Amino acid sequence: MFSIDEIRIAIQSRAHRPAAFQPDPSHAGVAMILGGDDNNLDACFIRRTEREEDPWSGQVAFPGGRASPQDRDAQGVAERETLEEIGLQLNSDQLLGPLPTRSIQRNYMRGSLTLSPFVYHVDVDRRASATVRQTEEVASVFWVPLRHLFDEAGITQIEYPYEGKLTAFPGIGFQQYVIWGLTLRVLASFAEVIGHPLPALE
Repeated sequence: MFSIDEIRIAIQSRAHRPAAFQPDPSHAGVAMILGGDDNNLDACFIRRTEREEDPWSGQVAFPGGRASPQDRDAQGVAERETLEEIGLQLNSDQLLGPLPTRSIQRNYMRGSLTLSPFVYHVDVDRRASATVRQTEEVASVFWVPLRHLFDEAGITQIEYPYEGKLTAFPGIGFQQYVIWGLTLRVLASFAEVIGHPLPALE
């Protein structure tokens, strides 16, 4: 469906203006990790552990998290958090490039959050090392065929409390999981960059 070289060229050919990095919880980095070869690419997702203090409790997400004082930049955040959460070592050799930075504001959050997503590719052997390492943050790790994310058959909805009432949001269903919300929007950025609209948001 898509080759790694095509994805790399598409991502690296777009102009990218990274946000000014702050080594504190106001900045976060996530990793969209592709695994396998050109004919069988899968994307890595996690389901977050259910915790009252987590705004995205129990939701599907990309590995990643908020910055800490020891982080040098947003890419470093994504790589450190991925290693801590699922034991997958990432570095610049696997980096395909950055996706558009997002500014996130929510009524239940103090201040705004700057989110920097990065796309990586790992081989089958490296992919096999991904497993839950941080149970207080991650409930499960799973891989979704990239072609499924662009298949209309995966389109679904999820109801979630919003401003005091249940509201239907678009999503992509896979097994017992639904990819929606912020993760779906990051995925839509990836789809836009590589020139293939995401059916779930059309």
